[in-house]
Amino acid sequence: METSAGAPANRYGGAHHGVLRIAGLASPFGIEDQARDVVAPGAFARSLAARGPGGIRMLFQHDPGQPIGVWDVVREAERGLYVEGRLAAGSARAADIAALLAAGAIDGLSIGFRTVKARREAGNGARRLIEIDLWEVSVVTFPMQREARIERIERLAATERAPQQGSPLAAAMRLSAQRLAS
Repeated sequence: METSAGAPANRYGGAHHGVLRIAGLASPFGIEDQARDVVAPGAFARSLAARGPGGIRMLFQHDPGQPIGVWDVVREAERGLYVEGRLAAGSARAADIAALLAAGAIDGLSIGFRTVKARREAGNGARRLIEIDLWEVSVVTFPMQREARIERIERLAATERAPQQGSPLAAAMRLSAQRLAS
């Protein structure tokens, strides 16, 4: 797996407690990163169609031992790969990361992927990524792509924290509650 690992235009003052929603540009199109990779528009299409947002992990610093939340939206937009997700409620690590985000200590995003199709650019030798198998998007200190940043942080309302009625998590919680009650 390959990884592509600055501050947002506005700062987020104050401590955030509870669940936070984050959103930003995880991988801009057409801009060379520090590894000399350039992601082409459409590079994520097949992977996103196969995995969906639920198949893309939210990690901290590309560490598979540090999942910190879930991505609710992962899509190609005009500027690049846009992501929106929630830090995990009740996770001490996610709470630490929320505090770092609120302080402006971290704000980078970085993709973890496998190259499916690429070619070298004539002239400058940069690698143009034409098709990418996206595995994860991490919150990072130093993104390889300088433009890959968290652009928005919001505290979720209490009503948004509850699992959706038809979700697998909601079903598991109902089953656990029934077992405890009996």
